[in-house]
Amino acid sequence: MVVFINDFFEITEQNGKVYLKTMKSGFPLKDFDAILRSFPRIKLTNFAVLKNVLSKENATPVEVGQWLPNLEIEVSRDKMSASLFIHETPDFIRRNQQQLHAQITKLLEEQRIVHGILPIHMENIMPGKAILIAQGTPPVKGEDAKITYLEIPERKPVIREDGKADYYDMNFIFEIQEGSWLGEKIPPQSGQEGKNVYGELLPAVPGRDAPLKYDHKSAYECEEDGKVVLRSRISGVLERLQGQISVNHHLPINGDVGIETGNLEFDGSITIRGTVQNSFSVTAKGDISIEGPEGVSGAKLIKSIDGDIFIRGGIFGLGETRIEAGGSIFVKHVNEANLIAGNEIHIGFYAIGSYLRAHSILVDERKGKIIGGTAIANSQIVTAISGNRLERRTELIINSINKQEAYAIIQEKAAHLKTLQEEVLSLEEQVGRLSSIVNRLNTQQIAAFEQAKLKLKQYNEEALEIDHEIKQMMNDLRNVGKEEIYVTKEAYPGTYIQIGKKSSILSKMTKGKFALEFGELNV
Repeated sequence: MVVFINDFFEITEQNGKVYLKTMKSGFPLKDFDAILRSFPRIKLTNFAVLKNVLSKENATPVEVGQWLPNLEIEVSRDKMSASLFIHETPDFIRRNQQQLHAQITKLLEEQRIVHGILPIHMENIMPGKAILIAQGTPPVKGEDAKITYLEIPERKPVIREDGKADYYDMNFIFEIQEGSWLGEKIPPQSGQEGKNVYGELLPAVPGRDAPLKYDHKSAYECEEDGKVVLRSRISGVLERLQGQISVNHHLPINGDVGIETGNLEFDGSITIRGTVQNSFSVTAKGDISIEGPEGVSGAKLIKSIDGDIFIRGGIFGLGETRIEAGGSIFVKHVNEANLIAGNEIHIGFYAIGSYLRAHSILVDERKGKIIGGTAIANSQIVTAISGNRLERRTELIINSINKQEAYAIIQEKAAHLKTLQEEVLSLEEQVGRLSSIVNRLNTQQIAAFEQAKLKLKQYNEEALEIDHEIKQMMNDLRNVGKEEIYVTKEAYPGTYIQIGKKSSILSKMTKGKFALEFGELNV
């Protein structure tokens, strides 16, 4: 079929191929582009061959391109979209819209494209340019599981309207009853199926699941109204430890800890309505709240292994009392006592002649005092006043972290954590497999099954503890260089300031934020 002919050459089409025969050389190559625009169905495949053919007479037709169909549909690799190409001139498209619509409909049927077909506006079509003609419906990802826990009130002194901290009202112990709601999970949703342009179903992507994190000894899951609800197994004190919600057993003491009670040790939380008498001790795994307004005088040891300690009154330590908390310590004032906390020490009025050690030590910045003794923190010490007019030596020390040593410890813990997690996965698979056939197990196999469950619980608890330690160390590392000692009102002479290996003893009255600047102490 002859497509085009002039005095210089002839273009013909045969079996979908385009040929060029040159009768006369010298046709300008740049003018050939106008001919191509008049015939959008011609697709050149080799420009160098075209240039060579036009430069000399040639009686034998030479292949220079392809003869495209007037309509083409291309489907994307993922089958989610189809594009239409019309290889006709704009004038042809404008004059033959009805015919082209019929051809497009037929082509869609032939290629079995049935879903997401879009309307075509012929007036906007450019020859050879892709037009989106069908769009698949992607699957909709289901909503992820939504988890809500019962909120535990933040432990901090209540600030009264006059701006003063009220250490007599902290809502320290959050008691709940057996069966109480602790949290819930709305399960992940399944999502919605999708379809590609061929109408083939695409499976929905379910939302991500997430576990409720809780202590299985003190709480349990149950299904209610399509939700997984977390409830308390026991009456006790609600706590959150290392990311897990738990209910600790609660021991209320209506009077004092003394001759009538003896020293106390309890695997839970303790509320003491009175005080801890001279030379007596209290040790608990959870929180300890001592609510007598007179505070504590001469007690030997008050220790919370994992929780916080709240002493509504003050501490008169007589040089003997030791207060230890895995979490934080909250107290009105401290005289000649030793306080050690894994997190923070909060003091309302003053600390005199005492030894304080914690991640942060926070004495009321409006009127709090540290007079004499030693305060050692990893991150921050805040007080309104340090020392006194008699220039009593008062040591404020920040122990900076050695980055290299800390990173080495973190890497060691991370390697151990990875090993534990691998063991947990293996044990979970083993326990899951045996759970389905537990009724068919013999006595020896049941014993091994129970041993595997116990080991799984131990590994999970150890993994949680190590993960908590790593996160705490990483948080400490992020604060390296930000350590400070802040004396808001008066730092008396005799105050010893140390951050890392840099130290100074104040020789005159001052105040402000003491920190390392360019490696030196800004005193």
